[in-house]
Amino acid sequence: MKFEREFGQVNEYVIETRRTLHRLAEISDEEVQTFAFIKNEIENMGFDYEIVSTTSLVARLATGRPGKVVAMRADIDALAVKENKKNLKYERTCISNNPDTCHACGHDAHAAMLLASMKVLKQIKDQLVGTYYFCFEQGEESGRKKGSVPIINYLSDKAVDTVWAIHVYNKLESGKICVDEGPRMAGIAGAIVKVIGKGGHGSRPDLSKNPVFVAANIVVNLAGVFENKIDANETVTLGITTIEGGGTMNVFSDEAKILGTFRFFNEEEGNKAVTAFKSVCEHTAAMYGCSVEFDERTRVLGRPIKTDAKCSQFAKQVLPSFIDSSCLASCVPWLASESFSTYARTYPSIFAFLGIKNDEKGAGAEHHSEFFDIDEDALLVGVKATVGYAISYAAKK
Repeated sequence: MKFEREFGQVNEYVIETRRTLHRLAEISDEEVQTFAFIKNEIENMGFDYEIVSTTSLVARLATGRPGKVVAMRADIDALAVKENKKNLKYERTCISNNPDTCHACGHDAHAAMLLASMKVLKQIKDQLVGTYYFCFEQGEESGRKKGSVPIINYLSDKAVDTVWAIHVYNKLESGKICVDEGPRMAGIAGAIVKVIGKGGHGSRPDLSKNPVFVAANIVVNLAGVFENKIDANETVTLGITTIEGGGTMNVFSDEAKILGTFRFFNEEEGNKAVTAFKSVCEHTAAMYGCSVEFDERTRVLGRPIKTDAKCSQFAKQVLPSFIDSSCLASCVPWLASESFSTYARTYPSIFAFLGIKNDEKGAGAEHHSEFFDIDEDALLVGVKATVGYAISYAAKK
């Protein structure tokens, strides 16, 4: 395998870096310590960089030799989730310093792998061609695009030929990597509505217009509408996560709220789902003399991520020179959503899945779970794949 010595030299670094970032865990757009750590690492490596938003930055490696321009991206934010001291089986190797925030999705691993990849590329710079950009994105979990859009704007005049990103994945065995073409992660739309009724005494529902009752009926009615409105050949999920309303057992409130999201791989079906949701809400509310107001996020917020077919084919050709061919695997698309769709719509891209599931180590809990953990032995595979794709594409004729 190529550059085995250089990869071996960063194995300990990528694990320790991931643990440091894990301890620093900070929520979207507040990644102050995380940003400072990443910036310091980049400065110590001797890279040029530019801060493109509050806690997002892009570093650059120019070889001075003609070649393609390759961008690599990692997200850096954590979640407002209280971390369990154990994973599915054992005490963790490290735990967040922030009691109500943790890296329950693996962004610490993403940033650590990109930093380790930078170390390798810096070391072998004299053997490379082309130009490389390393994008560290804030606020991926917030969905507000404060990180992805400024980075896309920064790259807009850099003649980028391809973008690479990895997401660790709990459904894939540790050390396996998937670079399949087509849909990889789902698009997302909001399903957020306020039901406006008329409050009153809990003993006289006939004198009130109970918005909680209406909200409950909206949720029940949605199931039947979806069955009849969405193409049976397409996957669209509706996750209603919250009904808010009232707070006292003997008082009808004036308002109630429903919150949820749609996920889809076909944007047309996603738009149909939003239209159907609005229709159900309006007509159900009208049946009970109530009205509704839709939050501005009740629309398509993010498109599906699709790996470019030519990029996928190229990766499958070149990666066996850097990782064992047995590491290449296939897996079905993931119904979660991700801001990398912004990049994939703009450039030929790969969104790779890196398996981190290891039952013996207790790794493999659901993403966003308090028990989520990764098998750190998989990280070097991610580094090798990142470097392998980047330098091979940069030299591509």
